[in-house]
Amino acid sequence: MQYRAKPTRGGNGPSPTLTFFRQWLKNPLSVAALSPSGKQLARLMVRELPKNAQRVVELGGGTGVFTQAMLDHGIAPQHLLVVELNEELHQFLQNRFSDVTVVCGDACQLPALVKQTSFDTEGSVDAIVSGLGLLSMPRSLQRDILQAAFAVLGAEGRMIQFTYGPVSPVPREMLDELGLTVRRGGFAWWNIPPASVFVYQRSRSRPITPVRAGERNGA
Repeated sequence: MQYRAKPTRGGNGPSPTLTFFRQWLKNPLSVAALSPSGKQLARLMVRELPKNAQRVVELGGGTGVFTQAMLDHGIAPQHLLVVELNEELHQFLQNRFSDVTVVCGDACQLPALVKQTSFDTEGSVDAIVSGLGLLSMPRSLQRDILQAAFAVLGAEGRMIQFTYGPVSPVPREMLDELGLTVRRGGFAWWNIPPASVFVYQRSRSRPITPVRAGERNGA
């Protein structure tokens, strides 16, 4: 049975687009785009969820485009944690998704937020869906967010991120430093602006063959 959120606009309630645009006008550097993400991008993001994913965290919930897509995909409301730093967008999400845990907080503090909400009592997180604007962030902040994300993800967990560009917003040297791999998940031509989806996972270490001291010295 699909979970349906409250209507995005009713009576005197603001529309998602108006709410999002107002926050962009207030602080354009903290909001990744002029308008909410489109349905094509949401489908690409959800498509990258692990096959048996049950527990998902969303970073940067915005107006709930990805939230609704994940609920439609079958993620149970009680198994979805949405983190939004902007207070007005946080309130908007809380009103729209009353059965989902929505917290106003910093993605860098994700381990603490997971613990505070008891989201970790039933096991580790299977996936993180991110709407954060990593492309415009300094590398130190990127590193903090990735470290926080993988601190709560299970061994096979993945972080699904979109960006307004053709390449990964996280540089290769940082991925190597953190022991992560990346692959492209798709491209949303009809999104405004067009967006790429990237999937980050832990690297799988190659098996190391023991070498005897004599062999190492060429004996």
